[in-house]
Amino acid sequence: MKASRRSAALLAICSVVVLGIGIPVLAADPSTPPGQSKPEKSANPGQQKKAEKAAKPKTPEVAVTVTGTVQQTTDGKGRPSFTLTANGKTWDLSAGPPWYWGDKNPLKAFAGKSVTVAGSTHEGSTELDVETVDGKAIRAAGKPPWAGGPWVVGPTHPGWKPWMADGKPGKGHGQDAAPGQKKDKAPDATESEQPGS
Repeated sequence: MKASRRSAALLAICSVVVLGIGIPVLAADPSTPPGQSKPEKSANPGQQKKAEKAAKPKTPEVAVTVTGTVQQTTDGKGRPSFTLTANGKTWDLSAGPPWYWGDKNPLKAFAGKSVTVAGSTHEGSTELDVETVDGKAIRAAGKPPWAGGPWVVGPTHPGWKPWMADGKPGKGHGQDAAPGQKKDKAPDATESEQPGS
């Protein structure tokens, strides 16, 4: 009887030892070698910038109407930029992205003139998004003309790439433009001749 108890005890001890070693091995991540851990993933710089921007509290947008003389200068890229000084504060006037307007900025017509400008700004900012000049809207209501990205705006958009001129990938140009489809359909001279004629 003593031998069977010893065998049972030995079997129980061996089972505990095997389970103690086997469970951690089976539960381990197979892609990580033993004794090593996976490095922490570094944040994507684009995602990090978005997170920082989202973390900044937005100030409320307020309506502003100012009267003064519009001054034209150029920005660092040689594009026209416009300012207006009223009540001791200089406003940077914006009619939309400078890359869209180039030399055709609607504010250019008011350079050197005393006008009343109405628009909106964020509290504490000096940038004034111009909506009207002397009561006249500077662009049509609705979606701005620069909306839609490079596919809609075209080569003037900063995100435009030359390969975009051929259209969006996957948007086929039809059977006629497919490779090998522009074969001459006229029959050969040898085919039109019948043997024995």
